[in-house]
Amino acid sequence: MNIHLSSHRSPGAVRAAAAASAGGRRGEAEAQWRKGVKASEAGQWNEARRHFARATQLAPDQGIFWTNLGQAHRKLGDMAAAEAAVRHAVVLDPADLLACKLCGNTLIERHRYAEAIQVFEGLAAGAPRDHDYHCEYGQALYMSGRYLEATEQFILSFTCKPDFVPAHARLSNTFARLGLHSEAAECLRTIEMLQPWDAQALGNLVHQSQNACAWDRLDADMARLHESIEHHAPPQTTPFTYVVMDSTPRQQRLAAEISARFEFGDVVPMAPDTRPPRCVGERLRIGYVSGDFQHHATAMLMTEVLERHDRSRYEIFLYSYGRDDGSAWRARVQASSEHWFDAGEISDHDLAQRIRADGIDIAVDLKGFTRDTRMKVFAHRPAPIQVAWLGFPGTCGASFIDYVIGDPVVTPASAQPDFSEHIAQMPVCYQPNDRQRPLGTPTTRQQCGLPEKAFVFCCFNNSYKIMPVVFDSWCRLLQAVPDSVLWLFEANPQATENLRSHARARGVDPDRILFAPFLSQERHLARLPAADLFLDTFPCNAHTTASDALWAGLPLVTCAGDTFVSRVAASLLHATGCDELITHSLPEYEALALALANDRPRLRALRERLVAGRQEAPLFDSARFATDLEHLFDRMAQRHRDGLAPDSLWC
Repeated sequence: MNIHLSSHRSPGAVRAAAAASAGGRRGEAEAQWRKGVKASEAGQWNEARRHFARATQLAPDQGIFWTNLGQAHRKLGDMAAAEAAVRHAVVLDPADLLACKLCGNTLIERHRYAEAIQVFEGLAAGAPRDHDYHCEYGQALYMSGRYLEATEQFILSFTCKPDFVPAHARLSNTFARLGLHSEAAECLRTIEMLQPWDAQALGNLVHQSQNACAWDRLDADMARLHESIEHHAPPQTTPFTYVVMDSTPRQQRLAAEISARFEFGDVVPMAPDTRPPRCVGERLRIGYVSGDFQHHATAMLMTEVLERHDRSRYEIFLYSYGRDDGSAWRARVQASSEHWFDAGEISDHDLAQRIRADGIDIAVDLKGFTRDTRMKVFAHRPAPIQVAWLGFPGTCGASFIDYVIGDPVVTPASAQPDFSEHIAQMPVCYQPNDRQRPLGTPTTRQQCGLPEKAFVFCCFNNSYKIMPVVFDSWCRLLQAVPDSVLWLFEANPQATENLRSHARARGVDPDRILFAPFLSQERHLARLPAADLFLDTFPCNAHTTASDALWAGLPLVTCAGDTFVSRVAASLLHATGCDELITHSLPEYEALALALANDRPRLRALRERLVAGRQEAPLFDSARFATDLEHLFDRMAQRHRDGLAPDSLWC
């Protein structure tokens, strides 16, 4: 429609009318914005979004309206719309700190860290920068692996606001990634001073001390952590730390439930899936979700099982949000599925929507409370059956996980009260393995830097699993077997230095503690036969390192406890027919290791038995494992088909 105003009014009158009209629209826009603010304060985000959207229509040049619209979209889970709105606000005013932070945070939530960095760096030079800006900018750098630059931003953050806890916590995480675990612990002690019963900080403090093998204050720190969990109702905890430290099954469940409420309590589940359950005979759609589909223990363990799924009965989807490391493992695991979806740069909500759109019947979380987890995807409830498996050796404490996959050793029926999930038992062992792992030509002791004639005790577990009481046993074994050495994994320089110092304090020559660098799996498997006996850790056992040792024919002595994580090696030994290597107390563990070190024929016979039974041992029978896992999935699906709620599935 064309309106010729000039034929009715003078140019001056037209300009005055236009100004009055614009002023009226701006006033109406501000009124809409105020209504949106009021609705958002009441948590009525749909209503708020409607008002903010109207405000942007009436006054599209006002950045604050776009910023508020973006926040409303974020609250409602529409991250694409949120990004579009806040990007518009940033374009309107490159010096708008609030718009910059919201845009950067939105991109971080969408796991698009490089773009978030560009937004933070694009803030106008003269614009103010506060503690939040530096902290979120640092987080984007951290998630991009730019740790030194992230460190600078976190320091700037608490320089602006010395008591800003997130900056201290994130600086700790960054130091940990740099291998500076003692420095990471000191950051957490600052938080402890600011918030004395902060269970998350205390848990991380314990874990960083364990990583560095810095034990001087470990008992006191663990005692404070237990007290915080038990008596101070903390809003957040660190479940992984609690699993691998000295804690009871009840404490582990309590810590997990606290974290689940904190992390996922405000997630609104998707509308129930109304499609009928898949009929018997139709292919079940199984979706595995992980950030570890590359050169990682998870991929190394389960790839052959993925390859052996019966494709006539199961349609396999892999949802990967980890980086592409270009490894052979990445290529192989990607080829093992019919459907591969790279979820590295989409939000948790969007990934949940993709899983729902794919019609997944059983969604399997392979991470739990471990690094880079995206359990929030499961909090949205994209699949009718949701399962935890392999990545986290304990309960997730979350109502949206229906089953946890275990076995009669790690999760006996008596353990059900310790899990918020229903236990689903594999008949032999919960841990898959890969018979295609190449053993290669064994590395010589000389190539490993080991003395030719010595008795070699070894442990390739990460340093955080080595507890003082176990190291005491190791040192007594070295003293009792004069020609022996202890061969450990070199996790980080701080742990190496501290372990040598601990040995000296226990009357053992530090030169008898030898350290092995990280190697690819093939080279690691080739060096394992150079050792005589693998000494397990307690309470957190060897997992992949244990199955690697057994696959290479290296006997392993373990001590089984009363938690999932303390019974893993026992499960593996049971599945290789080596139950005589399972003990149930540290004195028994030490006595068995000493007896084996003094009985070389018995130890040699064990090694020969492991090697001879490698192809027959249930632990390494990937075809059988795949079939057993599918049978477990069938039982879950049948309960759902029958309209029954999830329940424990015993073998």
